[in-house]
Amino acid sequence: MNNVKRIAATAAVVAATLGLSACAGMSNQDRNTAVGAGVGAVAGSVLTGGSAVGAVGGAAVGGVIGNQVQKPPR
Repeated sequence: MNNVKRIAATAAVVAATLGLSACAGMSNQDRNTAVGAGVGAVAGSVLTGGSAVGAVGGAAVGGVIGNQVQKPPR
């Protein structure tokens, strides 16, 4: 069962990466937010055993972290 989860998580990350490659008009901060949300959703789902609540929580946390990673100077 662990192999199935690992393959599903890898496939989701690859799909998110390919899907985001079409976002040429996004700023770096927007792109980081989207990538963080995608990776966080996958990680949250895997860590909670496929729970939807874990995926949503992971997406929220990942999005916030991705948004703050390369914040422009004020």
